[in-house]
Amino acid sequence: MSLIECVPNFSEGRRSVVVDEIVAAIAAVPQAHVLDRQSDAVHNRSVVTFVAPPEAAAEAALAGIAAASRLIDLNLHRGAHPRFGAADVVPFVPLQDGDMPICVAAAETVARRAATELGIPAYLYEQAARRPERRDLADVRRGGFEELRETIVTDSQRAPDFGAAEVHPTAGAVAVGARRPLIAYNVNLLSDDVELARGIAGEIRERDGGLPNLKAIGLALEDCVQVSMNLTDYRVTPMSVAFEAVRSRAEARGVQVRESEIVGLVPEEALVDVACAALLAGGLSRDQVLEARVLDTILAAS
Repeated sequence: MSLIECVPNFSEGRRSVVVDEIVAAIAAVPQAHVLDRQSDAVHNRSVVTFVAPPEAAAEAALAGIAAASRLIDLNLHRGAHPRFGAADVVPFVPLQDGDMPICVAAAETVARRAATELGIPAYLYEQAARRPERRDLADVRRGGFEELRETIVTDSQRAPDFGAAEVHPTAGAVAVGARRPLIAYNVNLLSDDVELARGIAGEIRERDGGLPNLKAIGLALEDCVQVSMNLTDYRVTPMSVAFEAVRSRAEARGVQVRESEIVGLVPEEALVDVACAALLAGGLSRDQVLEARVLDTILAAS
């Protein structure tokens, strides 16, 4: 039985008791294993990572969506990160080659049941999208909860894939998808000029002619600004390239990088790529990582 990954993002990053309850609902599903959780108060968002067999993964995702819908009111939510749902995005990610269809099927199941059982309109995106204009999450989530609350009723192009053409009054909507492994990677700049961050984001993101497989927005944090990125294929644009793209443009404007951060889990191969770039060690490979070889040996013997 294949294991698949699910990385739901919830619109709550300040009340740890709420996040605890959501994570507990996911973990309570048999065969669902929570690997990681990260919360950010400024973004007011939490990212949970779990793995499970496909049917259990769908059940666990629904449990998380249901808990979020009970506990989060988007009418009261404020945060730096775009959102249109209490359970904002729920992507399924294959861990083995050939398992993308399994992830698409899980996404369709969760989207349908979120609409019919929880009354939350659901949109399919990325590999699960039924319409080409909905492959890009940014297009699906355009305008956030406040805009969708109005346009879902008046604009047929904003109608959900599952559910009535009206948002849940407190939980909004949910985007459910299937995608390849993604790295959420942010670079914080020593500046309070959010337009600078937005300008850099516009220069480097693929949509505006920048780096391939890179999405980016500029955000204002409490004491600095951030270029927030999603690397949708780290093999094409690795973290080292994304970092340098931000750093060089910031320094050209007289601004230094304060720090960078990874949100959630990343593939081992992506970290090897970073080490290769930093050390100029082009021959370094996963086969030279001790823990990777030990794990391979254990799995081969099991």
